[in-house]
Amino acid sequence: MAESTTGIHRIYVAGPLYNAGERWYLECVDQVCRDMGYDTFLPHRDAGLCPSSGDGGGALYVADKENLDTVDMVVAVLNGSSIDSGTAWEIGYAHARRCRVIGLYDDTRVDDPQSNINLMIYHSVELCNSLEGLKEKLRVTRRGAREEGIHRDE
Repeated sequence: MAESTTGIHRIYVAGPLYNAGERWYLECVDQVCRDMGYDTFLPHRDAGLCPSSGDGGGALYVADKENLDTVDMVVAVLNGSSIDSGTAWEIGYAHARRCRVIGLYDDTRVDDPQSNINLMIYHSVELCNSLEGLKEKLRVTRRGAREEGIHRDE
């Protein structure tokens, strides 16, 4: 398992980032992860946004993929009437790497996430339905990692 320089798991925060509201929410998710002691990769903060012209986002693709290759976990925002296509790709790629994926789905328009989330995504993620639920999953992960001796908190 890859470890950050602080000896704590590194998380890739995935989700739609095409408007200020979506980026703000991803930053909230990122802050939860960081507050829980994890290092993070947040694509729009750490690699930038895809320009509407130029290389078609090739440099961003490379940066995002390279970071997906080095993280221990992905936290993916699944909100919306359908999952963002880029987020779906990130989930699939992480799942193929056998990387743990937590799916955050707190969209109030849907009472039953299983009825709205593509079945391949649904069975590839551990769902949580709030930022508090995410905090608890991350807390349990850190506690379990310490018990297994994965973290070196010197």
